[in-house]
Amino acid sequence: MSPTNLSVMSDTRALPERSAVPVEETWDLESVFATPQDWEAACQELLAQLPKLAGYRGRLKEGPSVLLEFITLYEDAARLMGRIFVYASNAAAVNAHDQEAAGRSGQARGLFARFGAAVAFADPELVAIGFDTLQGWMDETPELQFLAHYVDQLEKKQAHVQSGNVEQVLALVSDPLSALHSVYSSLTGADMTFRPATDSGGNTLEVGQASIESLRTHADRDVRRTAWESYADGYLGLKNTLASSLLGAFKADVFRMRARGYASSLEASLSPNFIPVEVFHNLIEVFRRNLPTWHRYWALRRKLLGYDTFHVYDIKAPLMEEKPLIPFEQAVDWICEGMKPLGEEYVEVLRRGCLEERWVDRARNRGKRQGAFSSGSQGTHPFIMMSYADDVFSLSTLAHELGHSMHSYYSRLHQRMIYSRYGLFVAEVASNFNQAMVRDHLLRTLTDKAFQISLIEEAMSNYHRYFFIMPMLARFELEIHGRVERGEPLSADTLVGVTADLFREGYGEEVVFDRERIGITWAQFQHMYMNFYVYQYATGISGAHALVQSVLADGEVAAKRYLDFLKSGGSRYPLDALEQAGVDLSSPQPVEAAFADLSALVDRLEGLLG
Repeated sequence: MSPTNLSVMSDTRALPERSAVPVEETWDLESVFATPQDWEAACQELLAQLPKLAGYRGRLKEGPSVLLEFITLYEDAARLMGRIFVYASNAAAVNAHDQEAAGRSGQARGLFARFGAAVAFADPELVAIGFDTLQGWMDETPELQFLAHYVDQLEKKQAHVQSGNVEQVLALVSDPLSALHSVYSSLTGADMTFRPATDSGGNTLEVGQASIESLRTHADRDVRRTAWESYADGYLGLKNTLASSLLGAFKADVFRMRARGYASSLEASLSPNFIPVEVFHNLIEVFRRNLPTWHRYWALRRKLLGYDTFHVYDIKAPLMEEKPLIPFEQAVDWICEGMKPLGEEYVEVLRRGCLEERWVDRARNRGKRQGAFSSGSQGTHPFIMMSYADDVFSLSTLAHELGHSMHSYYSRLHQRMIYSRYGLFVAEVASNFNQAMVRDHLLRTLTDKAFQISLIEEAMSNYHRYFFIMPMLARFELEIHGRVERGEPLSADTLVGVTADLFREGYGEEVVFDRERIGITWAQFQHMYMNFYVYQYATGISGAHALVQSVLADGEVAAKRYLDFLKSGGSRYPLDALEQAGVDLSSPQPVEAAFADLSALVDRLEGLLG
């Protein structure tokens, strides 16, 4: 196989409006509901089901047949709720200027809260029935045996299940508390403006959420510098509002923690997912111990780029004048080739999703949300939002999100509704697995030196995001949640200061330190609104690295174990599912091994560039 053309990427100087992007670059939300009117009709259908669900309150103790009736009705309603939510939230994510889509998204969140309130009685009633009785019902009634894992989970967390009335209030309050994330999304996606970036010739380039990543990797240092400064300054200009929003979200986390009787926000996040808090602390300890690897990488980059000083905006500077130009269709081909060890079915589903079923919204348009994500629900195919820029970084992001999407595809195909959702801890293993498999394939087959360097740069960029930025933000979360729990005074300047101090340690003496612009990093990640989510990127990349080595070494046997892991969805405990796939993430060893891989990539890059 020969590499694709190497060329200097063309600049996107102005982002188009959403209405101007080609339909083939957008996802097919019409496959969920043909029209907004059909969506509204589904909302009315769900509203009609809520009294029926609530009508089972106080009745579950009547026996296994009543419990089975309720679970069946619940799964049908949850499937409809999922489709309603996906349609509304996805439309809002790609165009923050679409007020009708924003309205539907808010309506869906409200409906989700009402749905949760309608069924909030179920867990408290199951606890009250007693686990011996429930076990007897499952033994006597084959149709209920699928509930075994759910009941086991409930027994393990019963101390944190509240009364039916309290559970109902906790479900209802999820809607107003989620408004904090909506404020952030509207502020950063629609209302926040950025100065244009400027190249060395004085030409301007638009800075926006859909273009910032391509500007950060631009060959022109002036573009990178002015884009990075403009982006940071846009957030700094609204730091007080952003801080109020985030601190409100952290206070919501603490409220939920106390309402459920957990000792900390960290425990309240990890314990319901059956992850020991030691997993988090082990990660942070290994991360801090390996920071010298990052310091060595900064020094190598400065030397290879020939700079006297090294700045944050140089971390993704291309080391070669020419960058691989990778059209979307080529990226799909290479991803399919990289995933061949998982079998023909996996590859065929992935290819069809990308090229025929329009899973991927890859357009770069004004008002599109930052970053990338995979979504969907049972009853829909997977959906991916990203801003594809025809480069190796976009190829990697696409591979990552397809890892999520294929995980969801198999989980929804093989599990009942109540197990079709899997924990976030395992989610980031599947996504990073795809990235690592594709990268390994391309490193082995595309031997062109310039392309090899680009692939290693992408790998280091990926590690930088997941093995540097995310652990830093996890430490920030731990510190600020702790201060909220203790009732300490907090402000935007506090958040900036804590972030700056953490990154000062991470960057060491090799990176020129712009305290305010680096300190606002906390505001640039909506992941902060997902209680202790970000640490799982680092555990995920560690688990993925171990599983890739297993599949490449053991072939079909390991591939089958991995596919079984994808198919298991939420029907197993996360650490058990991963151990059966071939990696023990309760141990710090996989994280240490991933850092060793990162160090080896630094060595390989140094060798390629002499």
